[in-house]
Amino acid sequence: MNSKTYARFVAGLIAGWFVFVLWGSARNLFVADPNLPPLALGLAVVIPVAIFLSWFGASVGFRQFVMSLNPRILTFVHEWRIAGLTFLALYSLGILPGIFALPAGWGDIAIGTTAPLAALQLATFQRRNWFILWQALGILDLVTAIALGTTVRFIDPHAAATGVMTTLPMSLIPTFGVPLMIVLHIICIAQARRWTERESVGAGEPALAIV
Repeated sequence: MNSKTYARFVAGLIAGWFVFVLWGSARNLFVADPNLPPLALGLAVVIPVAIFLSWFGASVGFRQFVMSLNPRILTFVHEWRIAGLTFLALYSLGILPGIFALPAGWGDIAIGTTAPLAALQLATFQRRNWFILWQALGILDLVTAIALGTTVRFIDPHAAATGVMTTLPMSLIPTFGVPLMIVLHIICIAQARRWTERESVGAGEPALAIV
């Protein structure tokens, strides 16, 4: 498949994935017993990332398509994570436990507000180590949130439940938003590790190349 075919195919997969998790949320497929780990929710996060990594490793064509994507655009997408304010709001209302909502909310806000800076200033060969660090911190924020969200009842049995995260509309965050953002972070790290410096272009800024 060429790049355009891959682009259409991947866009279709993402759309189908979103429709599936929307349907699953509406059918309460991700709701779990509050005394048990939310296994379905955890699988909804892990499976898409595992599929991406397997496909990326096995298919040269897909890997070339992924590596051709614009890292600045992929990084800008994380700006929406400023919506982590929602976690803080739900915590203030007693709907979410602080042990989950505070690190998840502030972590998302930090990544969301710095995404434009990372995209515009760090996505260069000279600053690629900072760019990779920012992407790694973005993954750490998401992994920490998922880990705390799935284990909070064991950490603090008296804490508020995280059941709201398994029903619409909040369920779309862990079942779609989180794994998609992890994949985008992984792509950007893979790209940055292969950047090389070419002759300066435009306003004296070095071009980014994938070798």
